[in-house]
Amino acid sequence: MILDRFRLDGSVAIVTGAGRGLGAAVARALAEAGADVLIAARTRSDLDAVAADVRAAGGRAATVDVDLSEADPADLVQHAVDSFGRLDVVVNNVGGALPKPLLDTTADEMNEAFAFNVGTAHRLTVAAVPHLLKQPGSSIVNISSAMGRLPGRAFAAYGTAKAALAHYTRLAAADLCPAIRVNAIAPGAILTSALELVASDEGLRHQLESATPLRRIGAPEDVAAAAVFLASRAGSYITGKVIEVDGGLVAPNLEIPLPDLAYSGGTEQ
Repeated sequence: MILDRFRLDGSVAIVTGAGRGLGAAVARALAEAGADVLIAARTRSDLDAVAADVRAAGGRAATVDVDLSEADPADLVQHAVDSFGRLDVVVNNVGGALPKPLLDTTADEMNEAFAFNVGTAHRLTVAAVPHLLKQPGSSIVNISSAMGRLPGRAFAAYGTAKAALAHYTRLAAADLCPAIRVNAIAPGAILTSALELVASDEGLRHQLESATPLRRIGAPEDVAAAAVFLASRAGSYITGKVIEVDGGLVAPNLEIPLPDLAYSGGTEQ
């Protein structure tokens, strides 16, 4: 049956940034599809809660409390293999950078955004490949962002890093094919804790929804469903692609109100 292609029975997945939000939703969804999941995040209480959900869904769970901006991702790979005996799926979800005006963004902050969003995914990918090569149909899923494609003010560091992660996905897919598939998801505005403050303001929420062609904010499960598709045999003929789970956005649906720059030169011609 076609639905069998979405199953991940017997598979083992690593999900980074899985303590809450998108990572937690992806971990739960993979478990519901049959996978055992190693979840990594910085906060122990968050990890314990998600691990309980994974087990309730029928999967086995292992947890690692870690700050991947500092730690060696290879330790996650070894923990997964030690815990479950194999590795089939890696979801590079950890990442981020706060919005900041371009002229206030330092070169160090640009480098930090790249290192956290791209460098961390690369290091985990490289560490995972020897084990992924042992399993037919193995898959890597990177979490990029709509802001890696859409121009919006104050997103120079974050948007550039996520755009780099999207193209890294294509390049990694070329290097790792045909044995390992590499794809990405580019979410738009998704109702996670990071968006709750905005979404709780009725005016801002209306702005978000009205500027989105599907007229709603996304749910974490929208992204999680795409991750299951890409990780499973349902997506077995897809590699090097970025799936846009953003409600149909063609422009940012929430602009940060920065003032226009004023011309400061001589007389305009």
